[in-house]
Amino acid sequence: MEHSTGTFRGAGDVDIAFQRWLPEGTPRAALMIAHGFGEHGGRFMNVVNRLVPTGYAVYANDHRGHGRSPGQRGHINAWSEYRDDLGAFVRLVSEQQAGLPLFLMGHSMGGLIVLEYVEQHPEGLRGVIASAPLLTQPGISPVKLALGSVISRVMPAFSLDSGLDVTAISRDSEVVTAYRTDPLVQSKGTARLSTELTSAIRRTQAGAASWTLPLLIVHGTADRLVPPSGSKTFFEHVPASVDKERHEIDGGFHEPHNDTSKEQALDIEQQWLERHL
Repeated sequence: MEHSTGTFRGAGDVDIAFQRWLPEGTPRAALMIAHGFGEHGGRFMNVVNRLVPTGYAVYANDHRGHGRSPGQRGHINAWSEYRDDLGAFVRLVSEQQAGLPLFLMGHSMGGLIVLEYVEQHPEGLRGVIASAPLLTQPGISPVKLALGSVISRVMPAFSLDSGLDVTAISRDSEVVTAYRTDPLVQSKGTARLSTELTSAIRRTQAGAASWTLPLLIVHGTADRLVPPSGSKTFFEHVPASVDKERHEIDGGFHEPHNDTSKEQALDIEQQWLERHL
């Protein structure tokens, strides 16, 4: 496995950090991963270690304000920044892996970013995996959400701690400990991010009826951070004619790929990818 890092030019000429893992020999397909709120692209090694040895080139970026990318932590001026950053990343991967089937995988907030992007730009993609996608109000205090809505109008960069319940990410205590001690993980979000998230959720749910690409959704039934009801609603509004699957992991917490049932989730994702090459 060959690992490398780099940057690409995102919206507003911001240099967005990314990582790349390549298999030995010629890749069969490429998968790009968009991570969730507060984390970074390096937390998907279970996905990388499963797929790269079987011939997949795997890429993961760090959203602006996250990980090794620049910007105020947990802040955007507008949702279009995430969308445009992702578009630039898709173009980069398309150029580096020209001619290969290209898949997008988004987890949590990254799932929302991917789904909202693909509703507008499905071209060039073979399919989408949405892991616990953020499609309803997250498990954050309603008071903080309401406060964020008010402050966003006058102090958009005002930052609050999300109060995210770290124990809800996985039933594996080692994963929780690693998350808590990871220097690239943070829990702050700004007032503007809060309002942009709310708008993006509403817009993405409304766009489900126009979805066209093959779609896989994986969600734990015991996800306390991102209620599975949101992904269920989205899935039900995607046309029946579309190639779509939604799998619930019984008792699963927020990160299917890092939970005690990770092998089940990884099997579902790998088998789905194989069927869509």
